[in-house]
This record gives sequence, structure tokens and C-alpha cells, in this order.
Amino acid sequence: MTFVYLVLAIIAEVIATSALKASMGFTRPIPSIVVVIGYGVAFYLLSLVLKTLPVGIAYAIWAGLGIVLVTLVGIAVFGERPDVPAVIGIGLIVAGVVMLQVFSKMNVH
Repeated sequence: MTFVYLVLAIIAEVIATSALKASMGFTRPIPSIVVVIGYGVAFYLLSLVLKTLPVGIAYAIWAGLGIVLVTLVGIAVFGERPDVPAVIGIGLIVAGVVMLQVFSKMNVH
């Protein structure tokens, strides 16, 4: 269940972060409510993940995949266009998460 919770935490965080942009500085009530609930769910689920995964591994996966997914939401929903350095940086983040998952013995708890 650990990785199910982690995936759900990432999804909740991506929804909350996307709603944060849509909230227009907390001036729009519905997106603002989604932000508060989304982050609450994300942190609760992350706390469950931390019962079995080391904090460094869990947070790296959560933050890394969150960055990639929020960037994709930015492209699809908000019309944002990352430049070449942004794409390279995001690629390096993904490579780092893969390195942690595949090669690190730290995730054996």
C-alpha cells in the first residue's frame, strides 16, 4: 500500500498546486478550498508513506514526480511553455528519481 499512498499523495499535491495557480492569490473561493483540501490530503498520505519508506526517498519521489506532473498541467491547462533548459532540468530530476529507485539501497527499510 505504500506506493499506492505515495501515488495518491502526488496526485493530491498536483491538484492542489494547480488549484493554487487558479486561486489567483486566494481570491477565488473554489480553487482556494481545493488547495487547502488537496495539500491536507497530500501531507496526510505522505505521512503514511513515511511509516515504511525513508524520508529522503519518499520526498524525492513525491517532489520529483510532482514537478514533472505540475509542469505537464501547466502546459496543458495554463498554456505555459518550458524552454530547453527547463526540459533538461526536469529530465535530470526524473533521472535522479530513477537512480534512487533502481540503484539506491536506501529504500530497503
